Amino acid sequence: MNLKTLAEELGLSQTTVSRALNGYPEVSEATRRRVEEAARRHNYRPNSRAKGLATGRAMVIGQVIPTSVQHEMVNPIFGDFVAGASLTFSRFGYDMMFTRVPDADESAVYREYRARGAVDAVILQGPLVEDQRIPLLNQIGLPFIVHGRSTGITEPYAWVDVNNKRSFQHATEFLIHLGHRRIALINGLETMDFAQRRRAGYLAALAEAAIAPDPALMRSDEMTEHFGYSQTRQMLAMDQPPTAIMASSMIAALGIRRAIEESGLTMGRDVSVITHDDDLSYLKNGQDVPIFTATRSSVRKAGEVLAQCLVDRINTPDAPPQSRMLEAELLVGRSTGPAPQRT
Repeated sequence: MNLKTLAEELGLSQTTVSRALNGYPEVSEATRRRVEEAARRHNYRPNSRAKGLATGRAMVIGQVIPTSVQHEMVNPIFGDFVAGASLTFSRFGYDMMFTRVPDADESAVYREYRARGAVDAVILQGPLVEDQRIPLLNQIGLPFIVHGRSTGITEPYAWVDVNNKRSFQHATEFLIHLGHRRIALINGLETMDFAQRRRAGYLAALAEAAIAPDPALMRSDEMTEHFGYSQTRQMLAMDQPPTAIMASSMIAALGIRRAIEESGLTMGRDVSVITHDDDLSYLKNGQDVPIFTATRSSVRKAGEVLAQCLVDRINTPDAPPQSRMLEAELLVGRSTGPAPQRT
């Protein structure tokens, strides 16, 4: 089926059908849904090259991946985000392009993208607290959106983020209500904005409960299983070990659980654990009852939301940048319980 046939079946002009499939704001929501449903029913996919010739667009969304981000391409969080984003982009006829470059060349790639018209927009992943990619992209005029936020950047930009501070504050409060006072934080790299916000939420909950933070209970690095394991083993060997641990990722939490079990302890009884769960498609946190008590926010859903926001930005370039805050849900699993009574 081609565009002309689809338009004839719907009793609409080819222009209206094309605009509905490309997310133009002047098409009503009812018409957009009707066109999208018909396109799915007939397995219609717009030809990206033809659309590009007609619109003057590349019909490509770019993402630059610096070589210093060693594990990004095999990171299940990145994979689920891309799955959600690409599904939405495909509905509008966009492809995604990934460019792997040395860190020093990243800004040059964005300038080349802009000069050649190679992409219509880009996605920024893993923003730093002071992320200079944002002012650069604003300066060169390449449309973009950030998965996350950058606290130190005050100029306007589009973003989609999870409320990391609030979710970790609520989770820490939950542990405090269970009687825990020695609560550790195994965090991501704290040059990353999300990790600083999670630490801020953790510290806010401790301050509200008049619990003095212990620097020895706060660890940060790349969130691998080994990092979670090694840091937990170290802390459990302390004279005053933690009775509870907050973790910034499911992968690190797996290492935490291994360390607890190898120490002859039981997770949820001797040491409580709360982690952040991105609701990954192939790293599920249990079935009916979660293994880990967790702050859950689907990264696949975040990819879908971000992609829609970016398409809207491409179609309405003069509109103010959109921002979307996603809230995490606290799910109680088998990994938490009352603080143990220690003599």
